[in-house]
Amino acid sequence: MAERIAEEKINEIRQAIDIADVIGDYVQLKKQGRNYFGLCPFHGENTPSFSVSSDKQIYHCFGCGAGGNVFSFLMEIDGLSFQEAAVKLAEQANVQLDIEAAPLKKKAVPGHHQQMIEAHDLLRKFYHHLLVNTDEGQHALEYLESRGISRESIEKFQIGYALPTWEFASNLLQKRGFALEQMEKAGLVIQREKDGTYFDRFRDRIMFPILDHQGNTIAFSGRALGADEPKYLNSPETPIFNKSKILYNFSLARPSIRRQQQIILFEGFADVIAADRAGIENGVATMGTSLTSEHVAIIKKNAQLVTICYDSDNAGVEAAYRASVMLQEAGCPVKVAQMPSGLDPDDFVRKHGEEKFRNEVIGSSSPLMSFKLHYFRRGKNLQNEGDRLQYVDEVLNEISSLKSAVEQDYYLRQIADEFSLSLEALKQQASHNSKSKPSQPSREEQASVRMQFAPSRQQGLRKAYYEAERRLISHMLKDSELAYKVQEMLQGNTFNVDEHQAIITYLLGFYEKGHEPDLNGFLNYLPDNKLKSVVADIGMIPLNEELVEHELTDYIKQVLNYQKMLKIKNKQAEQKEAEKQSDHMRAAAIAMEIIQLRKSL
Repeated sequence: MAERIAEEKINEIRQAIDIADVIGDYVQLKKQGRNYFGLCPFHGENTPSFSVSSDKQIYHCFGCGAGGNVFSFLMEIDGLSFQEAAVKLAEQANVQLDIEAAPLKKKAVPGHHQQMIEAHDLLRKFYHHLLVNTDEGQHALEYLESRGISRESIEKFQIGYALPTWEFASNLLQKRGFALEQMEKAGLVIQREKDGTYFDRFRDRIMFPILDHQGNTIAFSGRALGADEPKYLNSPETPIFNKSKILYNFSLARPSIRRQQQIILFEGFADVIAADRAGIENGVATMGTSLTSEHVAIIKKNAQLVTICYDSDNAGVEAAYRASVMLQEAGCPVKVAQMPSGLDPDDFVRKHGEEKFRNEVIGSSSPLMSFKLHYFRRGKNLQNEGDRLQYVDEVLNEISSLKSAVEQDYYLRQIADEFSLSLEALKQQASHNSKSKPSQPSREEQASVRMQFAPSRQQGLRKAYYEAERRLISHMLKDSELAYKVQEMLQGNTFNVDEHQAIITYLLGFYEKGHEPDLNGFLNYLPDNKLKSVVADIGMIPLNEELVEHELTDYIKQVLNYQKMLKIKNKQAEQKEAEKQSDHMRAAAIAMEIIQLRKSL
C-alpha cells in the first residue's frame, strides 16, 4: 500500500502551486477578469467554457461539468492516483515529501496485453543497443547518419537495428519467459507452417518503435537497408496496436502540442523525425493509414489549430484534402503547409536545411481556403471555358461556406480579378449557394431549443430551490457554524437535489473531523469525482462575504417550499382520483389539506 502523505504536506503543495500554471501546460488559457478561460481538455468544443480561478485554486467547465482542484485535474487528465498527482506536484513545487513514493504507474491494462507491452519494450531496448553500441549495427548507424538523422534523434526516438538472423528476437523472448504463441499474437514472431517453430518478423532492418499515447511501446516499423521489399515493414494490428487510433509521436509531442495548442500533421514518421530536427516538436503522423475519426477526436481534444504537411505528389495532395475536410467538419481550424513539387518533408530538410523548413514551409502555411483554390485547379485547363466555369462554380461553393464575411469578400475579389468577372455577380451566386445549403444548428442552438421545449413552470420552480441550495452550500463551504445552522433550520428535511444533499452530508462529516472551512481541502476529502465537479462549480459562484439573516431565511424557505409544492401536486392527483371514484367526502378532505399546504407557503 502506498505510504500516506501528511495533510500539512498537501497544504504546503497547494500553497506553493498556482493551478493556472499547472493547467496552462495542458490548456491555452487567456485571462478574462479575475479568471482564466480556455478550451476544455475533457471534451471537444469550439468556444472556451473551461474556467480556472487562481483566487480559489479550482477549475470548472461550464460545458461538460468537469471541475475540481489541481490534484483532481492531474488525476483526470493523466490518469493518476491522488498520491501520484501529489508526488508530481511536489516535484514541481520543490516540496520534500519525506516518503518512499512509488513510481508513477501507467493505466492498468489486461495481463496478456501487459506481457505484449513488456516484450515490445524489451526488444526496443535491445534493438537500440544493437544500433548504437555494437559492430553489427555500425552499418545501419552510418546509413542513418547519411540520411541526416542525428545521434540526438536516434536517442529521442529510440531508433534501433534488428539483426539479419532469423531467430534472434524469438530466442531472446523465450529466454525471458515470454510464450512464443503469445508473441505471435503480439506481431513480433511468425510461426512456420512446416514444423510449427517460430522466426523473427523483423530482420536486417532499422527499427522505429511505435508508442501508444501513454508512452508504451506497442509496435515497430522496420526500414529495409538494401533492396528488400517491402521498404517499410510494419507490425500487424494486434490487441495492443490499432493504427486507426494511434498517432506516431503523440506521447512525446503532447507537452509541446498543449503549450502551443497546435498540431503539425505529417504522413509518416520519417517526416516527424525530420521536422523534430528542425525544432518542430509538435509533429505527429498517422501509421500508414488515412486520417480516421478516432485520430480527429484526439487532435480536436488537444489542439486549437491543425497544420497539415503532406507530400507534394498527387496522393499527398488528395490525402491532405480528405484530411482537411474531416478536420473542418469536426470544427478544427486548419492550415496547410504546401511542399515544393517532388519533395516530402524529410527530403526538404535534408536538401534545404532545418531553418528553411521551419520558416518557409511550416511558418508559411496557407489558410485552408487558399489550399482549396489550388486543389480545385488540378486536372483542369483554365484556358478552356468549360473547365474555367467548372472551377469557378466549385470554388464559389467553398467560399459560400466560409463563416467570415471578410474572408468571403477577400476570395471573391481574388476570383473576380483573376477571371475578369463581376464581383457583384460572384457575391450573388455565393449568397445563393449559401442559402441553398441546409444549415446544421450549433451545439448552443440545440441546447437553446431543448430549453424552449422544457416545461417552463417546472423550470421556474426548479430554478428557485436549485439556486437556493447551491448558494447555501457555497456559504456553508466558508462557514462551519452556518453549516450546522442550516441543518437545524431544515428541521429534519433534506435538500431536494440528491447531489446537493450528498455534498452537505460529506461537508458536515468534514467539519466533525475537526477540519476548518477549506474549499480545496474539502475537494480532496470528497471520494466522488462527480461531486467534486459540482462543488467546483458551486465554488465559482460570486457571493457577498456575509450571509444576512433574511437572505438565509429566504433560501431555506425556497428549499422547503419546493417540497410542499410537490406534496400539493401529489394531493391534487389524489383529489382527482377521489372525484373519479365519486368519493366526494375524501375529495373534500384532500382539498382542505391542499388549502393548508398553500397557506404554509
